[in-house]
Amino acid sequence: MTRSLSKPLLNYSISMKSSYNDGEWTRQQFVRWVIGFIRRAFVKWEPRRKALKEASVGRKTNKKTGRLAEHFICSDCGKDFVQRDVQVDHIEPVVDPEEGFVDLEHYFDRMFCDTDNLQILCRECHKGKTKEENMKRKELRDGRK
Repeated sequence: MTRSLSKPLLNYSISMKSSYNDGEWTRQQFVRWVIGFIRRAFVKWEPRRKALKEASVGRKTNKKTGRLAEHFICSDCGKDFVQRDVQVDHIEPVVDPEEGFVDLEHYFDRMFCDTDNLQILCRECHKGKTKEENMKRKELRDGRK
């Protein structure tokens, strides 16, 4: 049996109820709970691992512990950091600042992207990028009111 390539292999559309967890959660709480699982699954996503591997500069002495540890180059500032001090960032944000959260299918597609949409950022650079994205979201949201 063959599938038509014009039809998606998975249908993410789910019927959304008004409450979940025996009526204790709203739809928004349920969606946030699901997104938490999606984000945890991203840790095992192979393109994420490839992005880390491409940013690796090898094992160096960790300045904090004095032990050998894998180091990675930040795409923004160019400094090297141990893995716990870097984050894999989506170049195009998973939740677009202009569109906001659309639906779970859109979220899946943007979260599980190819390596060319991922970059390694140190915590400070990632914090700055996230702050800019959040400010843009706020400006757009305030402008719509």
